[in-house]
Amino acid sequence: MKIITGSPGTGKHTVARMIAQKMGLELVDLNKIAIDEKTFEKKDGVFDVDVQKLKKVLEKKVSKKSVLVGHLAPYVVSRNRVDIAVVLRRNPYQLEQVYKKRRYNMEKQLENLGSEILGITYYDTIKNVGQNKAFQFDTTSKSIVAITKKIETLFLKGKIKVDEVDWLTLVLKKGDLPKFFPY
Repeated sequence: MKIITGSPGTGKHTVARMIAQKMGLELVDLNKIAIDEKTFEKKDGVFDVDVQKLKKVLEKKVSKKSVLVGHLAPYVVSRNRVDIAVVLRRNPYQLEQVYKKRRYNMEKQLENLGSEILGITYYDTIKNVGQNKAFQFDTTSKSIVAITKKIETLFLKGKIKVDEVDWLTLVLKKGDLPKFFPY
């Protein structure tokens, strides 16, 4: 199976739909499954997913011909079932605007922006599926078509040069660390 993951607003679902259609893969949307299978609780207006329960549900729903999409993907699949895991990344200053448009509350914005700046999803993907299976791509100012082509090439060839992403240095240079990490 293949995974497409990343912070909210990086283009995961749009890219995954195009990849699945172009390559004849079954699209498995973690958000939809979590809702359909009731693997979450709503706490303080936030959906808290039971990762272990979702993992059990997925064991029956995903196959080798699946592309699994969602920010929880690296946490809910077994390492040995993953062929390739793609982590989409995006400039936090652009993501901030996306989150405002989506009306995320400040706590949710800071949590997601901090995670993106520190590269948490990429790190966790490497940790959970292996360095040789994890690839990151910067979607900042790139067309969906261009990103889709890169991922399609990766899926077909099994290797491709990944993008270097270092948002922390960018944020430090701008002096915005307290803005994104006000704690």
